[in-house]
Amino acid sequence: MIAERPVEIVGGGLAGLSLGLALQRAHVPTTILEAGRYPRHRVCGEFMAGLKPSTLARLGLDAFVSDAMPNARVAWFQRGELINRHTLPSPALSLSRYTLDARLAEAFVAAGGTLRTQTRADLTVASPGRVFACGRQRAQSDWLGLKIHVRNLRLIGELEFHLGRDAYVGLCRIEGGAVNVCGLFRKNDATYGTGMRLILSYLEACGLRALGERLVTGDLDESSFCATAGMSFTTPPATDRVNLGDAFATIPPYTGHGMALAFESAESALNPLIAWSIGTAEWTETLNAITGALRVRFGRRLRLARALHPFLFSARYQTILGLVNRTGLLPLRALTHAVHG
Repeated sequence: MIAERPVEIVGGGLAGLSLGLALQRAHVPTTILEAGRYPRHRVCGEFMAGLKPSTLARLGLDAFVSDAMPNARVAWFQRGELINRHTLPSPALSLSRYTLDARLAEAFVAAGGTLRTQTRADLTVASPGRVFACGRQRAQSDWLGLKIHVRNLRLIGELEFHLGRDAYVGLCRIEGGAVNVCGLFRKNDATYGTGMRLILSYLEACGLRALGERLVTGDLDESSFCATAGMSFTTPPATDRVNLGDAFATIPPYTGHGMALAFESAESALNPLIAWSIGTAEWTETLNAITGALRVRFGRRLRLARALHPFLFSARYQTILGLVNRTGLLPLRALTHAVHG
């Protein structure tokens, strides 16, 4: 059958772009409204752990991540001390959002989709055929995300995770010999500066000064610096609209699953939206099918990630984490496998 009902997607991040591209390839007329423009940097860990090949294939994304860096060897640090090494069950694929978002946007337009950048949509208006993939649920929050790229920086392994006082910082190899440095910090009025100076100030404040000293030995790409605030990890309330990716739920750090979750949510929405577009399903049925699929697919992972969240940021829980690790009983590999589904 020929698709007659068009789909409008609010938000041109990974969930919106990958869904829009897949819909266009299925001959569903699709428009994406994006407040920003491409290419651009985003606060993101920039590695996809647990992303199944079947998801990439269903969305037709294999070519877009073919040059992603495969990172599997992980090193954990607590206040500068190496506390654990392990290997991921399968390599995480690492690619900058600057590159990946731009590739998907170009492909979406080439497939006949309508992309309206620098366009802000009214987020209060929900209607049949309108999908919201417009990023994190905004809320009052004590957390601040900071990110920058560094070149010529040697890593211990391929992924590094650093725990500090009320802070978590991840480092991973990305394309072009660069390293993505992305951290989540509790806001601190004693910090100062912009760009790398702000990151160094937060690292100093949370007891990760040695990491800061390492970073400045590399070549900093100040143009890649970005920040985001108002980050909430609570379960969003039920709504009468389709929310995908971070608009559905923001998964806490450590999991490395935010990018994969975006693609998987697009995959979950694809068939129901095609059915609605060709007229074999009504919108209420489509909304319920997508929301139900997302809750089943991500519910356990989100609950587990939120349970682990305090162990990464609380000084008390970090001490417990370190003591358990020294006994050799810390099941990091098993926990990683669990949160990656």
